[in-house]
Amino acid sequence: MKHIWNKVTLGRIYVFLLLLIFGGIVLQGPISVGLGSLWPHYSLIIKAWAEIGMAIASILLLVLLYKKRQLKLLKDPLILLGIAYVLVHLILLPVSWQGKKASVSGLIIDLRYIVFFGLTYIALKLYPTYRSLFIKVGTAGALVMVVFAILQVTILPADILKYIGYNNSTIVPYLTVDQNHAYIRINSTLRGPNPVGAYALIILTILTAALYRKAVVRNRTRIVMVILAVGGVIALWASYSRSALLAAIFAVLIVVLTVSYKRIAPKIWIGALTAIIVVSVAVFAVGGSTFVSNIFLHDNPNGGSATKSDQGHISSLTDGAKLVIHRPLGAGVGSTGSASLYTKSPLVIEDQYLFIAHEVGWIGLIAFLTLFIWILRKLWQRKKDWLALGVFASGVGLALIGLLLPVWVDDTVSIVWWGLAGIVLGSKTK
Repeated sequence: MKHIWNKVTLGRIYVFLLLLIFGGIVLQGPISVGLGSLWPHYSLIIKAWAEIGMAIASILLLVLLYKKRQLKLLKDPLILLGIAYVLVHLILLPVSWQGKKASVSGLIIDLRYIVFFGLTYIALKLYPTYRSLFIKVGTAGALVMVVFAILQVTILPADILKYIGYNNSTIVPYLTVDQNHAYIRINSTLRGPNPVGAYALIILTILTAALYRKAVVRNRTRIVMVILAVGGVIALWASYSRSALLAAIFAVLIVVLTVSYKRIAPKIWIGALTAIIVVSVAVFAVGGSTFVSNIFLHDNPNGGSATKSDQGHISSLTDGAKLVIHRPLGAGVGSTGSASLYTKSPLVIEDQYLFIAHEVGWIGLIAFLTLFIWILRKLWQRKKDWLALGVFASGVGLALIGLLLPVWVDDTVSIVWWGLAGIVLGSKTK
């Protein structure tokens, strides 16, 4: 019998860890809160289970590459760009030291999805036949999210998550639109309504790509697709995330136009444009209605919070831009977002690009954009593959959300999308 730690077994363990993270990250909220409340002394370890898995997978990968004599894969341009982004963080880490907890937390938040992209990318280079298994696991995770979202909207009480430890000191069970309880913003299995909207965008965009590219599906698969489509729309709407809603529409349109622009008659284009203008004017005309005020303006006419969400966005963008201009090297890893809660000056910046620039300066932002744009370019080159087209369009949509929210900070959204990008680009060209 061959030794248990031979190359095949190591490869299977490596892929299993990635599959566990890719599918399980959808349950990150319940895992971190629920299990953390049961074993509070181990809450940090429980919360970091995915990152611990990535660390183990990284070690296994180096061993695999050495044994398979495939270390050349580390010289792939996409991997080198990812390594460069990591190195920028490590080099700038001591320049503006934020303390041990903030710095470690900042490194995890900033780099986990970059690392996961690299791990999945090389995994599919080594084992291309696992693409379908990753898709099945990702689909299972999406089903969990949308089914629970449907239940939250229909039969479950709004505060159902409080029974597993959700509260104001962990994750609130639900939010409302400007303190109006007639509009409950669901969490599903994620950390909040905005990630729910962003994740639903990914689901709906990839589904649209699969339908338009006429991916081969069985009857059972069609049922799953219907559940995902209905649940995705419900989750997107019940998140009441305006940025996710607009970005989802834009991402779906990218798919439709990419596939069908040559087959659509000019009169249909004119009719669609006219319809958009009419609907926009109608919405503007009834802008004073309760529905429009709450849903589109997040402004409760009957009360609400003293500071409106739009004011918060503007203030955050303005303050963030000023800080970035005056700190070209950034204020330090861990100086922004939840990691900054471990510092004396917590700071929230509601823009992904300003977030990165505040952490690692202009150099870090350029390194990130170079990697992200390169990935989008590679995905676009494979647009005949339904998954590549869906991941590309959803990536553009998420990039738009990033203008108003730090979209990659959420572990589920970032790990799922960057994992999908790694799966597509690591696979053989379709």
